Amino acid sequence: MRTIRIHVDQPLAIDTEFALPAQAGEHVARVLRMTVGDALVLFNGDGQDYAAVIVAVGKREVSVRVASSERVDNESPLRLTLAQGIARGEKMDLIVQKATELGVARIVPLHTERSEVKLDAARAEKRLAHWRAVAQSACEQSGRAVVPEIVPALSLEAWLRDLPADDGALRLALLPEGTVQARALDFPASGGVLVVGPEGGLGERDGGALSTAAFQGLRLGPRILRTETAGLAALAALQALHGDI
Repeated sequence: MRTIRIHVDQPLAIDTEFALPAQAGEHVARVLRMTVGDALVLFNGDGQDYAAVIVAVGKREVSVRVASSERVDNESPLRLTLAQGIARGEKMDLIVQKATELGVARIVPLHTERSEVKLDAARAEKRLAHWRAVAQSACEQSGRAVVPEIVPALSLEAWLRDLPADDGALRLALLPEGTVQARALDFPASGGVLVVGPEGGLGERDGGALSTAAFQGLRLGPRILRTETAGLAALAALQALHGDI
């Protein structure tokens, strides 16, 4: 029987009782039709799964009791940050979802030279909350107990200015003209950073800024991939060659 995992954004402790967040409670009661005595697993991103049981189902809320906890050890040994040029609509949702399933540690939404998506402050805040919810849902499905960090969207230039110079992470940009092959890479313990352009790819100004910041051009093969395919294919290849896939 499938294990039902629910993300809750609060501290969890054994032998405590509380009401699930409204949306999660509605999903458990109305969609999954779970009832008193049914078991589920809760997680809050601290690296542990918390076995819980439903103790009450009301019209407006579902209450659970935490019974035990267990450390989950399924994070990839290859720590990767995906810096993704913001894609339109559901493409970005797909990227966030699948990158989470592939074990990415951090996602940075970027405004680049050829970005077609423009977010004002209000929209940016809503999209960030939405992307974080997508990542949490992907963790529920994939069994991850650590939710990847998703930072607020920012320009490529601003992000590069703030990159730590001494973190040691391998810096890669996915480019059709790149000369570095995935199998030839040697990742340090600090992992790597992968930059992927939006629908129109990375522009000349982007390329210059990345080159100045010591990014290497990574080439996956002879075919040009769409933005919603490119980063995910690269992550899968890197995890297979250097991670735990």
